[in-house]
Amino acid sequence: MEVYFLRCVFFGVLAAGTLGDGGQVTFVSELSSKPAQKLSRYGWFGNVRLQRFQIPEDTAVARWLFSVTRGHGFHCGKHNVTIHIRWGAPPVINPVGLVFPNATLWSPALSVTLPVTSRSSTTFNLSDPAPGNWYLAAHLPRHDGRIEQKGFPSCSYFFQPQLSIRRAVDTPILQQATTQVQTVAPDKPARLKLFVPEFASSLSVSVADCSWGEGPERGNCSLVLRLGSFSAPEAPVTVNCSAVGCSATLSAPPWDTWMRVVVESDHDNRTVTFHITSNYTVGCKPKSVGLSGDDYVIKLHSNNSESNLTSANNSSVQAVALSNSSSPLSPGCVWSVPVVSEELDVLSLRFSPVNGPNVSVTHTKPTLLSYPLHMQTSGGTLNLQLTLNTTNITMGNSSNVVGCFSPWAPVLSLNSSQPCRTALFLGYGVHVNASVPKAVVRLPFPQSTTWYLTLQLTCNSSDCSDTLVVSVVPEVFISACVEDCGTYGECRLLRSYSYLYAACVCKAGWSGWGCTDSSTAQSYSRQLTAALLLTLSNLLFLPPIIVALKRYYITEASVYLFTMFFSTFYHACDQPGVAVLCIMDYDTLQYCDFLGSVSSIWVTILCMARVRDSIKYTLFILGVLLIAMSMQLDRRGLWNMLGPVIFAVLTMVTAWVYRGVRRRHCYPPSWQRWVLYLIPGLGCALIGVCVYIFAETEDNYYYTHSLWHMLVASSVVFLLPPREKKDKEAWGWTRGWSWSWQPRVCGYTLCHSTKEELYTVT
Repeated sequence: MEVYFLRCVFFGVLAAGTLGDGGQVTFVSELSSKPAQKLSRYGWFGNVRLQRFQIPEDTAVARWLFSVTRGHGFHCGKHNVTIHIRWGAPPVINPVGLVFPNATLWSPALSVTLPVTSRSSTTFNLSDPAPGNWYLAAHLPRHDGRIEQKGFPSCSYFFQPQLSIRRAVDTPILQQATTQVQTVAPDKPARLKLFVPEFASSLSVSVADCSWGEGPERGNCSLVLRLGSFSAPEAPVTVNCSAVGCSATLSAPPWDTWMRVVVESDHDNRTVTFHITSNYTVGCKPKSVGLSGDDYVIKLHSNNSESNLTSANNSSVQAVALSNSSSPLSPGCVWSVPVVSEELDVLSLRFSPVNGPNVSVTHTKPTLLSYPLHMQTSGGTLNLQLTLNTTNITMGNSSNVVGCFSPWAPVLSLNSSQPCRTALFLGYGVHVNASVPKAVVRLPFPQSTTWYLTLQLTCNSSDCSDTLVVSVVPEVFISACVEDCGTYGECRLLRSYSYLYAACVCKAGWSGWGCTDSSTAQSYSRQLTAALLLTLSNLLFLPPIIVALKRYYITEASVYLFTMFFSTFYHACDQPGVAVLCIMDYDTLQYCDFLGSVSSIWVTILCMARVRDSIKYTLFILGVLLIAMSMQLDRRGLWNMLGPVIFAVLTMVTAWVYRGVRRRHCYPPSWQRWVLYLIPGLGCALIGVCVYIFAETEDNYYYTHSLWHMLVASSVVFLLPPREKKDKEAWGWTRGWSWSWQPRVCGYTLCHSTKEELYTVT
């Protein structure tokens, strides 16, 4: 949740523009902050720290303060922190220049680079920012591949953004076809706003009768007229007024929104008075459906009850429905097709035309469909699939169905040469024909607004007629990731406070936004080699199991067998490629592998302590239970292994010191035991720990982790103590059974009594 640690409103006049009635524009200041977050090196979008800020209407200036603090750690050099800024949706970034999936379109966001030593900060200013949600994404440079063990000291960087804004609370409204007199000074621009209604096809703002001093001057006006707000990467439309006046005309302005109008002066120490007028044009509106709108409800019900109709029947029904319910009021109008939305899951939304999947398109008038996207869907991927229905339609070789997919406002005039762009925002063009019947557009992190799809048939006059109707199937839906991240990726839901978004985490060397970049991909032979190394290396636990059984350490052998089994199948299931084998749930395999690994170390060290059996087995059970609880709390925590090892070593050292003091001789007493067993075993264990902690990287993980398996198993063979003489009798091997498996008969009357008679009565 956003922390507003200061929300002070200063009702002083920070900047003013004279209104028609002599009033002034009042500005207030607000300050908001986010908690500091630890930065990560960039490997995928999940390593990015995403923050969301809300900028209110009529904000004149937004200033971010980015602070990065370096924590205490080893090898903390000088790194650059990259901050990406975008309005309306999270920024789509590509810091390492990877390949995007096919038909995936994106625009780069604003970027700020901050060099960090111990503590650094920088500011970023935006004039006239667009109102709504602004997203920040911060990360360190690319990940070097080294695997850091949780709990060990490492270099850390903490990022904290703060936002201060200055907004107008009484911005004058520029009414339709109404002239207002405004005054502008070099340090006091004139700020106004106007409302653009839905279905507006054009907007014009005019500045006239520019004058200064005591009387009108017909020289250089030197005013700058700006329409719109800054919404990265789009900028406002700017017109220089070099004469007495000027005007700016916008085709396809954003619908159903407030637009900012700012007039600035380039004169030094001179106040300029001017007249300003706005006017918008509504080209056409769809036919009214009345107050109830029951006809669309009836169509929805009929579509559900007649879902078994063929596509050809749906096409004819669609054409009739359009001609009956969406007749234009003028020749310049469009066919307006109603659309229904259906939420399927988290970040999963599907849009469908009310009258069926097929939509009719002609060359006389464009067909318009609208898709409203809310903030909750901006963290996914917007997909458009346009398919030409060629069942009963004959098109000429030069005929195309041209489409424009644009936010905020549609493009109502389509042809092959006109770019797919509205007045302030860039659209995405598509086209289908007989040779290319399908077109796909994927937009990661779409802006949360209403998107419009305009379709029209373009062809030569000889190929087209007024009665020619082409049927297309527009499929628009929101998915969490691009094509579910493909074969070598996994789509994961991420959360920044209450905001949900999705990203792909890749495996087997694949990379990119949709895990389609194969520049560093692993071959199948390498994947198979890695799987065999990580699984077969666990077979080296067979010698410790045999040694433990031979020395009558049955409990220890059971723990080693448990560890070998689950480590083998966990690594078989944990493979990043296609060489994967999972015999049960992945989380269960991982938990049992971690539990078995720590328990093996625990029982081995306690076995070396040579304490009494009652104490040893009590510590075995109690320790394993505590280890299981610790694993459940934090599976990768440092103290899961360090705590049991320290306690077991202290127990072993205490027992050895006690025996040494009691016997007045070093324990173990034999130098052969130290040289041939203990020192090699400790050496293997220490080398394995160093490899596990300091040498593992993502590239050499298969080799280093396999070496860790082999070294740990080898150390157990050396470290297990020799068999005690009492163990053989304790397990009943000599009294009841011999090694030849021949039982000795012991009856009630033939057994020799070992009871000694202390007194004899005669």
